[in-house]
Amino acid sequence: MGVEKKFVKNGFDKTQMAEYFSKQLERAGYGGMNINRTPMGTQVTIFAEKPGMIIGKGGRTIHKLTHDLETVFRVDNPQIDVQEVKIPELNAQMMASRLAGAIERGLYFRKAGHNMLRRIMESGALGCEIDIAGKLTGPRKRTEKFVAGNMLHAGNPAMELVDKGFAIAIKKLGVIGCRVRLIRPTVKLPGRFKTVDIIVPQEAAPSGKKPEGIKELVKAAPVEVKPEITKPEPEIIKEIVPEEIHTGDIEERMHADVLEHKHQEYDYWHPASRTHKTEE
Repeated sequence: MGVEKKFVKNGFDKTQMAEYFSKQLERAGYGGMNINRTPMGTQVTIFAEKPGMIIGKGGRTIHKLTHDLETVFRVDNPQIDVQEVKIPELNAQMMASRLAGAIERGLYFRKAGHNMLRRIMESGALGCEIDIAGKLTGPRKRTEKFVAGNMLHAGNPAMELVDKGFAIAIKKLGVIGCRVRLIRPTVKLPGRFKTVDIIVPQEAAPSGKKPEGIKELVKAAPVEVKPEITKPEPEIIKEIVPEEIHTGDIEERMHADVLEHKHQEYDYWHPASRTHKTEE
């Protein structure tokens, strides 16, 4: 058998087993299954709302299911494990079965769809999409869709992060299909981020003392203002030059702010501050 045919056969067998379980375990609240193949055999995990009804009295029901898997579906050494679903509103298969049951009982499809969508979103789901298809209002088939929150439609995240469930409601006019897709609150959506406020740690105050505020700290430790150090200006020392006493007839004048004088025996003017020669 080629690889392609093997994958197709495995998918076909899994679909047949899911249909078989949904019919046999409808009253127990069947919520899907998971198959893991191990070297010791095949581990089949069944999710249900009422695990006691699947096990049965003395284990009769679960032994019957194990026998049918081994003989009808040719499963190698099947081992069935039953797990309880604590929140049915976050299981797509259970919600699809309940929606189909409500439509079969005569509830209007729009009211049933809105009620189911509200219950799923109130349980904390990040997103939900409900599709009801069939002869709803008229002779032709059409699809009614109910959407809320975020939903993934393409790529690997849509296959792994989205929980899917499908059930059918048999009416007089025909069969109505109910498909439920939801994202559980524990799923981390790719490409989403959020801002986080940084909290600056504060030093712990000593026991018996309240932490001081900014005003108390300012009052307790005043800032000391140091006086500015000014350099002393250099003292200007003026030399005192003794005035020279001149004798004789002397003429004085001011020339360019300089005091000049002329002696009678000389015919030129010279500054009065110049030292005169004395004859020995």
